[in-house]
Amino acid sequence: MAFEDKTLVCADCGAEFAFSAEDQEFHAGRGYQDPKRCPTCRQARRAERGGGGGGGGGYGRDRGERVMHDAVCSSCGAQTQVPFEPRLDKPVYCDDCFSKQRASRPRW
Repeated sequence: MAFEDKTLVCADCGAEFAFSAEDQEFHAGRGYQDPKRCPTCRQARRAERGGGGGGGGGYGRDRGERVMHDAVCSSCGAQTQVPFEPRLDKPVYCDDCFSKQRASRPRW
């Protein structure tokens, strides 16, 4: 399907805005409808609703401060903190060792 640039009218402010062929292809590939709001109104609406895009059931809002737990790195023995409750049956790594572990894994 060939896409061509087109001009749309914002449902909120009534301003015209461009909907490029590239953006149309992106939207179509993900099953999205044409946007109803101009980029400025979309950004304002996101800010009203608490930020970022996508659903997610409210994650990121009203969660409070992240709780960190003390742990000992299973690889180098350094004291570290992790954002989860460590378990005895799972290894825990400091940032450096975690990065090394991750880099050594094959990517599928």
